[in-house]
Amino acid sequence: MKPIFVQLQCAPGKTYEVADALYATELISELYSTSGEYDLLLKIYVDSEEEIGKFINDHVASIPGIVRSLTTLTFRAF
Repeated sequence: MKPIFVQLQCAPGKTYEVADALYATELISELYSTSGEYDLLLKIYVDSEEEIGKFINDHVASIPGIVRSLTTLTFRAF
């Protein structure tokens, strides 16, 4: 399993609905409300064999109220 981080920009007034829907999936490890261009930051552990783009499209970006997403992959540095 490898961790990835996803930032989400939500439609105005939809952040709490999106957060509730994300928790309902039981796929996320951590979820934070953030300031700035994006509203939410989430951490997901994805199986190393999983196609990350498809996983995000199928399980995260398809949630109503999400306007934009930014996925950050992690690498083993140490």
